[in-house]
Amino acid sequence: MQNPIIKAVFFDIDGTLLSFKTRKVAASTEKAIAELQAKGIKVILSTGRSINSIDHVKYLNFDGFITFNGGYCATKNSELLFKKCIDVADIEAIIAYVKENTLSFSFMSEKEINIHDVTPEIAGMYAHLNLPVPPLVDLDQVEVNSILQTNIFMGPAQESAFMAAIMPNSVASRWTPLFADVNPKGQSKKVGVDVFCKHFGIDIANTMAFGDGGNDIEMLNHVAIGVAMGNANPEVKAIADYVTDDVDSDGIANALKHFGVI
Repeated sequence: MQNPIIKAVFFDIDGTLLSFKTRKVAASTEKAIAELQAKGIKVILSTGRSINSIDHVKYLNFDGFITFNGGYCATKNSELLFKKCIDVADIEAIIAYVKENTLSFSFMSEKEINIHDVTPEIAGMYAHLNLPVPPLVDLDQVEVNSILQTNIFMGPAQESAFMAAIMPNSVASRWTPLFADVNPKGQSKKVGVDVFCKHFGIDIANTMAFGDGGNDIEMLNHVAIGVAMGNANPEVKAIADYVTDDVDSDGIANALKHFGVI
């Protein structure tokens, strides 16, 4: 069967573009992205990170940015294509919840990230991502209609009950047992893919994506070729069209060559 003609490739950041070991983008990945761009193929970032937490990879000259797991999509010229915030009732509910219960979480808006209750594990996680620990949130000053994403720091076993009781209008996804990304229900990187396909006039049949975490599953299922990194979570590998080598073994370049994209 002939491989589809690829016109756009979507890349997750952590564990996909960026190695957790080196905290850098592999030279082979940089070269592969440059080859895609030289062929006129659109290269789009797709991450659960904030729009303000991606400066370290912008040098790769992406054509667009899917951030907050699809909740905020912008072109490389900062043209806003899509924005969707979490339901106000869910934000008010989590604020009420932590006034009576112990929970660490972050609130992420277009302009800032704030966190409630920093534990040693959370501080270590931010160090692992090479990010500063955000300032503490003032629960009485939260702009409840501006939150694009929250991260709830709890294990998978507690997640379902919490979401049903406190944030029923939102959906959780995760790439680590430490925390879950929470976004508006129906929101995912898949939505961001559709936003950019419409913007650039590209059919979904001509798309490809790379990822490694649970928040990449809908995106990988949606595109024509969904590639899981060799270091991806087992559930991501299970749904992928192809499992490549890991991030530290030229996984991106090898998959693009395998499918004849470069």
